[in-house]
Amino acid sequence: MGSFFTIDTEYADLKNVASAYLIEEEGHGIVIETNTTYAIPKILSVMENQQIDVNRLDYVIVTHVHLDHAGGAWHLLEKCPNAVLLAHPKTAKHLMDPSLLIKSATSVYGKENFHKLYGEIKPIPKERVRVMEHGEFLDWRGHSFEFIYTKGHANHHFCIYDKKLNGVFTGDSFGISYPHLENGKSFIFPTTTPTDFDAKEAIHSIDLILGTGADVCYLTHFGPVENLSHSARDLKKGLGLCQDAMTELKNIPKENRLPFMETKVKAMIQFLAEENQVSLTEKDWSLLHLDVNLNAQGLVYAFEKSDKHS
Repeated sequence: MGSFFTIDTEYADLKNVASAYLIEEEGHGIVIETNTTYAIPKILSVMENQQIDVNRLDYVIVTHVHLDHAGGAWHLLEKCPNAVLLAHPKTAKHLMDPSLLIKSATSVYGKENFHKLYGEIKPIPKERVRVMEHGEFLDWRGHSFEFIYTKGHANHHFCIYDKKLNGVFTGDSFGISYPHLENGKSFIFPTTTPTDFDAKEAIHSIDLILGTGADVCYLTHFGPVENLSHSARDLKKGLGLCQDAMTELKNIPKENRLPFMETKVKAMIQFLAEENQVSLTEKDWSLLHLDVNLNAQGLVYAFEKSDKHS
């Protein structure tokens, strides 16, 4: 009988914000999501505690190329010489040559903040990367993993359904649910970050995840979530509110769109919290501040991209 672990990667020095997962069978392991380079010592420490030798990590899987999911993949592969990276073709391309990723993130965060958040990122050798196609299966030590392409959050995103666990590793395709809000209750809300957000595809992805028949979703942000039909309803309500807000942007001057959308995203999160009898404190909103800003950026970007093509 194998083991399964949720690893808090302590992204940006915050607890219970981003997770990686370790599956162990017969002394061998698979890691799903890596977070940043700074998270790799934490992952290796859990492996050591579970007596998984670095030579017996077989696969590293990342759901998409965003650096809070895949930024540390090169470093984990460097430490685990027999591991193979499994990735979406677009993700694989950027991890084998991360120059554009680094350039883009550095332009957003600045050189100093980029290094503080993500550290070093090196190319992954092509021979250590395996592209997984939509609907492809991987059989591994009693587990059958199905790879399901899920656009919406990003066009290079896939989820992984594990038949043995009857669970889906969802990356960012099944929203965000923080387990450590002030009153100890959690709720779920969608993530609409730039630059690929597509509400229609995001809803379709939720349906693809439910279609697996899974009992649990393993969110990267953060941890396992059950009662999936209820969560799916909340996510779709949140996405509907986001779509409504986007239609209002055409009447908002360009320079006012981001603050306007931040107000709308905050209202969406507040609505979903109240639907689940969760009272958000000032401390909770401090934690949620970055999500509000990034979600708003993604919605404005998506509107302006569609408006340009209309």
